Amino acid sequence: MDYKFISNLLKTRSVYQAVFPPKYKVERFLQELLELLFPHFGGEHDYFTPEEINGKFALIERDLKKILKLQQPDQAKRIDKITNRFFKKMPEIYRMLCLDAEAIYEGDPAAESVDEVISAYPGFFAIYTYRVAHEFYLSDIPVFPRMLTELAHVLTGIDIHPGARIGESFFIDHGTGVVIGETTIIGKNVKIYQGVTLGALSVQKNMSKIKRHPTIEDNAIIYSNATILGGDTVVGHDSVIGGNVWLTKSVPPYSMVYHTSEVKVSRKTNPDVKSNPKFKKGGKHDYK
Repeated sequence: MDYKFISNLLKTRSVYQAVFPPKYKVERFLQELLELLFPHFGGEHDYFTPEEINGKFALIERDLKKILKLQQPDQAKRIDKITNRFFKKMPEIYRMLCLDAEAIYEGDPAAESVDEVISAYPGFFAIYTYRVAHEFYLSDIPVFPRMLTELAHVLTGIDIHPGARIGESFFIDHGTGVVIGETTIIGKNVKIYQGVTLGALSVQKNMSKIKRHPTIEDNAIIYSNATILGGDTVVGHDSVIGGNVWLTKSVPPYSMVYHTSEVKVSRKTNPDVKSNPKFKKGGKHDYK
């Protein structure tokens, strides 16, 4: 290896000060919490008393504080308050996740059980990760919430910004290619399919603090590859947005919006038949 290159690497590493927690620690926190909440992921770990579960929560909380203090070493008291608040919200987060899993099961004829949804569905994992990350986003923790949701993005192809506001009983079907922007608001019982984008009309940097992503009201369904853009765009409750729709204006409740495509079917002349000297116009082999 080139010695000059090695020397430059050493110099860069020697002056670097860690700003963000190591990704493997972030992933471990997310996985350990998932394993504790849902026995589907717990492997051989069994808990026989409430004290054992409470003890595991205490260990996860300890590790979480270490992760957050790597980012903000001079704010130990604030980090303690944030982690305490997060674990007090755990019953509500768990309730929401159970409703999400139930919504996926009820909405997908291919799902055989809620257990299957929790164990195997990428949409559920992406929603779980978002609901955890969202709590840290609300506490104004930098970067860490985005590291969480980007882990789910890598594993599932579903990109949910932790700043989005998403109601209960949320269902992402299939999910690959779904993008949900930071200021998106989604109501209750909303169902979206793969390839849906809830994005911004403009990506100018000076819009970072304003609402630039759409609002989706309760009971809406958005089919695959629909694109809905703009902070002023509202999809009214109980609406259906069809596949491949491009939407930048609000629609009232109970709307049905769909993309109309024109399909033309032409009948080609069979060149082998027409070139045959035995072909006779008007006969049974006459292709028009």
